[in-house]
Amino acid sequence: MLLHFQDSAKVKTRNVTFETSYYARDSITLSQLRELSSRRRAIEESINGSSHLTPAIAREMAGGITSPIAQDLLKLEGYLPLLENLIECVQREINNKPQVRQWTIDLRFRWTSPLSGSSGTTISGPKYFRLDDLRFELCMVLNLYGALLRERALEVLPVDLIKAAQLFRQAAGVYQHSAENVLPHLQSVVAVGADRPPEAAVSVARIMNIVCLAEAQAVTARRAEEKGTSGSLLAKLHYGVVQFLDEALEILQEADAASVHVSEKFRRFLNICKVLHESRSQRYIAADFRAEEKLGMAVGVLRHSVNRVQTVRSPSDDAWKPVYKQEVDALGQLLRRCESENEFIWRDRVPRVDELPILEGKKLVAALPYQPFGLDRDFVFVT
Repeated sequence: MLLHFQDSAKVKTRNVTFETSYYARDSITLSQLRELSSRRRAIEESINGSSHLTPAIAREMAGGITSPIAQDLLKLEGYLPLLENLIECVQREINNKPQVRQWTIDLRFRWTSPLSGSSGTTISGPKYFRLDDLRFELCMVLNLYGALLRERALEVLPVDLIKAAQLFRQAAGVYQHSAENVLPHLQSVVAVGADRPPEAAVSVARIMNIVCLAEAQAVTARRAEEKGTSGSLLAKLHYGVVQFLDEALEILQEADAASVHVSEKFRRFLNICKVLHESRSQRYIAADFRAEEKLGMAVGVLRHSVNRVQTVRSPSDDAWKPVYKQEVDALGQLLRRCESENEFIWRDRVPRVDELPILEGKKLVAALPYQPFGLDRDFVFVT
């Protein structure tokens, strides 16, 4: 989109050692538990900033991949199959064998929450949320996976729009899978009122799924702009982004009602992006009216757009300020030009707001479904 929210990948976690909590009956199970710990440790060191690997060694271990984000994605893709497999095996035993439940509690999964905002921090630093369920670990790992796919999309965006759109759609599929297949099971076992991060709420996973689709739609609009597509279609593509964001904001209201606290920065991101893409859509509509010598209608559309932009507070984030200013300046410049031409040449009547054309959107993107890795290994525990 015109703005980017990258905080969702800024997550941290505490160390977990599977083989010291789960009691393996045989050497194969012990080896698999150690592999789980090893693969998770690689992720811990990366996101916690505690890795001592040089860039050259990290690149060699990743098979020549130079991007640190792509390297982290590779680590997650090595950990997720093992974790999903462990969950499947443990869930078969946990109801009938209380000690397996206790072993899971002893793992003490703890994660920070970038989407919590001020409620996710303490005097001593970021707050670590703990839920004693393997599916909490899975939902947080999937959140990180989706966030890094978004980061990777932004990384390739300047050089490969098709790949960027694909990565955003892939991230959307990850969040969709979490919302539909992981989090509902977690909600059923977590006590009502338990202290949980927004990332562990179905509503937030649905919001992130839609945000990723909006980002993919924005990339599609950018590709269309580069191809010289007609202004009417570009207006519809940008308003498609607005429609996605409207869906996300509606779900956010439901989350508020359910006491799911999401950071103020994320809320501003959604609202400002919505207004900016709506403004971009209206600029294309006004440009078409101007080309048709309907200057009164062009002025009416642009004035309404300026009023809409003024309803949101100018962003304080340094990365957002120049983008916001550029859009506002372009809008104002086109309005002044149209007003001048209309005043001195055309003298068209400027319509009222209720006489302006209704904006139409065209959504062209859908999520790429996330497929669990389907690893099938047996874990045999001493019970």
